[in-house]
Parts: sequence; structure tokens; C-alpha cells
Amino acid sequence: MPAFWRTVRGLPGPLRAPLSLLFPSGAAQGGARRVSGAADVNSFVSRTKTCGELRSAHVGQEVTLCGWIQYQRQQQFVVLRDFQGLTQIIIPQDEAASHLRKILYDTPVESVVRLTGTVVPRPPGQTNPRLPTGDIEVKVKTVEILNSCKKLPFEIKDFAKKTEALRMQYRYLDLRSVQMQYNLRMRSQVVMRMREYLCNRHGFVDVETPTLFKKTPGGAKEFVVPSREAGKFYSLPQSPQQFKQLLMVGGLDRYFQVARCYRDEGSKPDRQPEFTQIDIEMSFADQAGIQALIEGLLQYSWPDEKGPITIPFPSITYDEALATYGTDKPDTRFEMKIIDVTDVFRNTEVGVLQKSLNEPRGTVRAICIPQGAKHLRNKDLESLNELAKSQFNQGILHFILRSDGSMKSALGKFLNEEQKLELVRAVQANVDDVVLLAAGEHEKVCSTLGKLRLEAADLLEARGLSLRNPSAFHFLWVVDFPLFLRKEENPRQLESAHHPFTAPHPSDEHLLFTDPAKVRGQHYDLVLNGNEIGGGSIRIHSAKLQRFILETVLKEDTELLSHLLEALDSGAPPHGGIALGLDRLICLLVGAASIRDVIAFPKSFKGRDLMCNSPDYIAPEELEPYHVKIAEPMPEVKVKSN
Repeated sequence: MPAFWRTVRGLPGPLRAPLSLLFPSGAAQGGARRVSGAADVNSFVSRTKTCGELRSAHVGQEVTLCGWIQYQRQQQFVVLRDFQGLTQIIIPQDEAASHLRKILYDTPVESVVRLTGTVVPRPPGQTNPRLPTGDIEVKVKTVEILNSCKKLPFEIKDFAKKTEALRMQYRYLDLRSVQMQYNLRMRSQVVMRMREYLCNRHGFVDVETPTLFKKTPGGAKEFVVPSREAGKFYSLPQSPQQFKQLLMVGGLDRYFQVARCYRDEGSKPDRQPEFTQIDIEMSFADQAGIQALIEGLLQYSWPDEKGPITIPFPSITYDEALATYGTDKPDTRFEMKIIDVTDVFRNTEVGVLQKSLNEPRGTVRAICIPQGAKHLRNKDLESLNELAKSQFNQGILHFILRSDGSMKSALGKFLNEEQKLELVRAVQANVDDVVLLAAGEHEKVCSTLGKLRLEAADLLEARGLSLRNPSAFHFLWVVDFPLFLRKEENPRQLESAHHPFTAPHPSDEHLLFTDPAKVRGQHYDLVLNGNEIGGGSIRIHSAKLQRFILETVLKEDTELLSHLLEALDSGAPPHGGIALGLDRLICLLVGAASIRDVIAFPKSFKGRDLMCNSPDYIAPEELEPYHVKIAEPMPEVKVKSN
């Protein structure tokens, strides 16, 4: 955070984000890439300058500013704020200006004013190099109160502490904060660059698809919307998946959309019932082509202030990701990789390990926590063990390498010196490292250690050890996912790992008819710093193959997808696409704690709009046209009078 974005001399609190970096005016320097030409933010309005653009070059000019009163000091100064920054206003101290002092000091903070005045240099020794406008102030001549402000539930200042619930209840106030202004403007600029790259440079067509659709099989749970036809409902699409494929059948060739999507998934961390995707589809494309498109798109739209990103992005298979990191969305900013130590224990007398190795796909794996003995306490190791038990029903063993080369562990008595040395070499342990070991079925062991890897990193960083650079951006493609997964409730049945329209890997297509559980899909995920920010696939463009997968493999009712099957049988070109999660991408880009901090009007963790208190009750008579009745008595619906 540049120091100049601290507030004016003598006023408290650092401003967290450099708003001036986002505005392509002549006064703003650096920042996100600009569209061609400078944006005139003072056109069509009653101001002549913003509160963030005045510099020494403007001294002597008469200006009109509009904004909110941020501070009042000593009956001599007022600080005015707008979307671009702060300007200090000086009030003349002569008797003729007494009415100006009275107006500006009787008016509450956060009131909206318009004033005119002359730009003057600050007196020697009173400049503020930490503020872009810190060399000047405006000597006020006239002031007009456009709207007085009542007492607010919290101060519009960066240092003012407020809960997320309070911020969301008064979102229209929270949006005035420097950080929210920065986040939303950054989001707007990135999306604008994406549109420019896709439409102007690569011939994509921006097409809006319907919000009211029909319920279809597969994927996340959908919201339903009643209609005026008795017993018939719309469904809000979880993504434009079918529409984008139909656009390819229709010959659009290249489609994209900043698409609203809906999922009725209840309370999930960092999820929203409504969210936004950058949705993309291309005809006659393969996986490599789509990946190259996305790499170019992100490189082109990436803000300069965040540093360049290098393409092509590295790529690993799903199996490699699971075996090395224990997850299909690995954080590659730090090491602590999972290591196979099965061979070390094949001939040992550790009963629990031998039992695990005799199971199908039995394995012993380990992660090495650097300097763990120095930074982790016994209770930390106990909490890691409890986490493994509670989430994965998996036991954990550990050892610590002492300075004399000996091993502090219950395992020590079961291993001879050669085996101990082989184990230390295998995990590349150094003195004071802590090594965690897990034994059992391959996928379960890897998933457990993958979770412990992240938890251990959090613990180490909480103790002051730097593992993950917060300003680094590590992209990674994960490819070759399984096409199908076994259902938890019935392992004999299969479900789509991605969605039922994903094409099988060409070399595995023959397995569809003999062993579909072994088929890989042409599905690819884009991961950034351990977060999935995009996913896509090459689609099935053969109606015959699509029908076989739906009916025979997934046991789905194809009547619900008759429109798509008919379209695929009408000369559908080969096609594929991807969707980037815009909310999560921007969240990572600006370093926000939650995607709710990059959405103008988000829902709460439980899916509620705390500002307008929705969802809300509807009177029975208003439900009648939709043939809907509430099974339980509703509270009386009260109508507020103005």
C-alpha cells in the first residue's frame, strides 16, 4: 500500500487501497491498464474536478468540487471525499467568510456538498507527501449543502471496526469505503479488458442467455420459480451450459457472456446463491486452444500494478495433483509435497502399517513440515491429528528429527538404523522438521495429508514463518479428471465428475462400454493459489454418444434433454469451452477476505440479503395466480406505511 494513500496531515488511519491507480484521468498515475484515451469523469456533471485529481499544476484555478464531508478540523479545515480521493478545503478566517464556517461546521460529517474555490499551495512545512493532493488545498468561496446526513450506524473510515453483518445491512454506506470502491472499480476494469480481448481482438459474440429455464438433470441444485400454469415451474440455470452449446449448433462459432448463475446450495463458505461467470464457448476448438485463449485473456486483462503473469501456465494431471498435493486445486506457492514412503515400511514390524499395505491400493505417505519442532506446539500436533480423525477417519503418526540425527517418535523402536536413515532421506528431513505419516487407501491418505498440509502452513504462518507470498499469483492447469465418480450413497452407480456433457478422452472412449469408471474426461480446471477459478471441457457433439452416456451410464431421463439431443443430431460442430468464476478471481486479485467483498450487493453466509431482508413472506392472495399454497400457517404480512 503506497504511503501517500494515508489520510491528510494529522488525521487518523491508513487508506488500504490506491484508488488513484484505477482512474485514467490526467492526474492519476500508474495502475491498471487503461482503455484507449483518458476517461473524462467530469463530463455531464456539475463539478469541474474530482477530489483526487488536483495537483500543484492546478494552483490558481477556480474549481467546483462535489463530495462527502470526511473530516472537520479546528473550524479552519474540511476534508472533502469522493470516489477518487480526498481534498483539503481551507476556510477563510475573515469575518466575510463566517457564514461559510457556520455552514461547513454545522453540517454533519458524511453530508453531501458542492463548493467552489481557488486552488492554492499549502504553506511551507504543511504539505502531505503521503496524499496525492497533499501539495494543495482549495480556498472555499461558496458552498451548497446538497443533502444533510443523519447519524450513521458506523463511520465511513477505514480504521472504524464493523462486523460483516452490519456492513451488509448498510451496504449502501459500506460501498463508500475506499476498499469497496477499489474492489468494484478493479472488477469493472478487468471485465472491460476481457470484453475488449474477446470481442475486439478475437471475434467473440456477446450473447445474453435466458434466466428462466427448465429443470435439467445433473450438476448443482437449482432454484425453482413458479409460473401461472398450474403445477409448472421455471428453473434458474446454474450456468448457461446448454445454451452455449446450442449457440455453437446455431453457428455463432465464438460466444461469451458475463453470465449470472444460480445455485441453491445452502450455506457454504465463500459461496453465493447468485454469482457471476465469464462464460466462453468455441467451435472447432480443442483443449490446448481453449487453454491458450484463457492464458492470453488473463495476461491481457491483468492489472499492471499486480505485476506481469507468465504464460503458458504449468499443467498437471488430476492423479498427479492428488498424489502430490492431496487435492485437485493445489496451492503451489509452497512446497511440503506429499511423498510416497511405502517401500520404506514394506518389511517393518509396524502392525497398523502392514495392515494398511495389505489393503487394495494401500500406501504410506508423508509430508515434511519445515522447522515444525520450533514453531509447532504439542497441542498443534494434537489438533492436526484430531482433524485427520474427524474429517477423514484417518490416523496420523509423526516423528521429529533431532540435532544428533536421532528420531523422536513412537515409530523409532520398530525401525532399524538403516530404515530410519532411508525414511529421513526419502522425506528430505532436516533437523527440527516434523514429518507426518498416514497409511491406508491411496485417495483417502492423500486427501488427509493434503488437508494437513494447508493446516500446517496456516499454523506456521501464524507463528511468523513466511511460506506463501501474498502478492504472488501461481496459476496451474489440472487436467485428465475422471469422467465419472461413484455415488457415495450407492457406489455401484456413477455420476458425472463435471457435468454429463463432457466428452471422454479419445484414448479412453472404448472403456465407456466395458469399464466406464476408468474413463478420463476432456475436462480442465484452472487453479490460482489453491483456489479453483475456472473449469471447462470439450463437449460431446454426437447425439448418439450423449444419449448413451445419459441413458446407459448415468441412468438419466433423456426426455428432459430432448431439445439438446435433437440439436446435436442437427449438424453440431465439435466444440468446447470454459467458465471463469469472476467473483473468486477478483477476490484473489485484490486480496479480499471473501467474495462478498467484491460483489456490490452480496448475500450473507446463509444466503440472505440483510439490507432489504430477503427472502421474505408473500401474502397468500399474491400466491394464488401461481397456484402455490403454503403448507404451514404464515406470519401475518405487515405492510409498512410511508
